[in-house]
Amino acid sequence: MELVTEFAKLLIPAAVVLYAMYLVVKSFLEKELQKQHLEIRGKSIETVLPNRLHAYERICLFLERINPNNLIVRLNQGEYTANEFKHILVHEVREEYNHNVSQQLYMSEESWTLVVHAKEDLINTINKAAESLDEKATSVDLAKLVFEKTMQKDKDPVQEALRFVKSEIRQTF
Repeated sequence: MELVTEFAKLLIPAAVVLYAMYLVVKSFLEKELQKQHLEIRGKSIETVLPNRLHAYERICLFLERINPNNLIVRLNQGEYTANEFKHILVHEVREEYNHNVSQQLYMSEESWTLVVHAKEDLINTINKAAESLDEKATSVDLAKLVFEKTMQKDKDPVQEALRFVKSEIRQTF
């Protein structure tokens, strides 16, 4: 019996010390893991943040370029028929969009949805304006009608998307 008591006197303190060491090592490892996680996250932010800012810049530029005021003035040579000019405008909007489609990776879903909606609305406006003109209409006639249709809208989707994208990036920075 004395042997069991002596053995218990040695075993219980050893178990307590071993358990204490386990808790210390576990705590140390958790802190190290947390530190590494924060370090990796910091490096990730250093990499992603400039890319994200660049994406927002590109989308703002895209929206400015497809704004009817800028788009039509930039592309209207005055020598096209309305139908030719319609194809030029739609092609330009789609090319600009395709050039910037990868930027959606860095944007919120809501921002990207507004950008896509702005693009689609502009294409629909151009197509509807062109449909209402006769075959002999010029690019100037189409330009006037697109401007009129854009001004008749309560909200310009291109400007709404641009405003939202700018406000979102301001919240980030």
